[in-house]
Amino acid sequence: MSESEQKYWYNLKTGQVEKGYESPAVDRAGPFDTKEEALNAPQVIKDRARAWAEEEARDASWGADASGADDARR
Repeated sequence: MSESEQKYWYNLKTGQVEKGYESPAVDRAGPFDTKEEALNAPQVIKDRARAWAEEEARDASWGADASGADDARR
């Protein structure tokens, strides 16, 4: 049995925690080391999505200067 099969997964369809590969990969989030961590998967997913969105927004505005100082150098 592989290490991932010993981990916990959060089933996105049922909201249940599973140990190992009980459901199709498309329905699982994880792996997590403990059942408690897997139970927190929805919040972890929200937090990571928010962080990624903030990072993308920072990247999109990188180098942009709202004061127009960039235009003076051209």
